[in-house]
Amino acid sequence: MPSPKPLFALSFAIACASLIASSQAAAQATMKEEKPGLMARARITPDSARKLALARVPKGKITEEELEEENGKLVFSFDITVPGKTGVDEVLINAVTGVVVSKTHESPKAQAREKAADARAAKKPTP
Repeated sequence: MPSPKPLFALSFAIACASLIASSQAAAQATMKEEKPGLMARARITPDSARKLALARVPKGKITEEELEEENGKLVFSFDITVPGKTGVDEVLINAVTGVVVSKTHESPKAQAREKAADARAAKKPTP
């Protein structure tokens, strides 16, 4: 009778591959676009941008992500929290070159102001 170990290993490998594929698909789905069509202009993948951003914030976890135009550049914007630290670190990655554009820390108060400004901007009609 064959040993159940190879069958278990194969089942485990298939389950892991399925989990990785579904988590990557979910991660792709969470990337918001400031305007439709921006993703088509990006030269690097959202996953590559995530890795670059997380490398700048050790022990960080991405809480929000968006592809947007900021100061004339197409950037991936990541809000990253760190356990035990208040506020968020915002990391911008150039979506064409993969270069880190900036890394700034936003206090909870500054973060609330930014969300309010974003909400007001979203309500304005586009000319």
